[in-house]
Amino acid sequence: MTSDIHLRPWKKEDAAQLALIANNKKIWNNVRDSLPHPYTLKDAQNWIAHCKTQKPVMNFAVIYQSALTGSIGCVAKDDIYKKNMELGYFIGEAFWNNGIATEAVRILLNYIEKQFDVVRVYAEVYAHNKASMQVLRNNGFYLETIRRKNVFKNKELMDEYVWVKILE
Repeated sequence: MTSDIHLRPWKKEDAAQLALIANNKKIWNNVRDSLPHPYTLKDAQNWIAHCKTQKPVMNFAVIYQSALTGSIGCVAKDDIYKKNMELGYFIGEAFWNNGIATEAVRILLNYIEKQFDVVRVYAEVYAHNKASMQVLRNNGFYLETIRRKNVFKNKELMDEYVWVKILE
């Protein structure tokens, strides 16, 4: 499966497919509110334009069998947290349960290790998102903490699980 999945920088021509994938309430329910919903073509174009300014690249298109299937990226932290990197991702619903997210996270972790001087990579996952927790577990992350009633999403207070991987 590894050869069928890869990450690449975003391209302008990805906008329509990204809008189609990201304009899904099930995806929006598992990400921060900064991802617009509904997610429009203009939102996708703005995101891709933003990504093109990144040096080094921090956000990637997830490609599976030559098709754009999702998004993955990382955020470098600063100040006293400069050895930390946060990661996030989503895969289009039509591609769920194919191991794509697990492999995309593995590839991104390899990129982070080579490209950045960080020791700790983490992801914050809402309590109901068991599939994402499994993706992280499959990549050697451990559950560091549960932040009780830390997230206010869809007019509901939810727990947030913090998953961590220490890079050796």
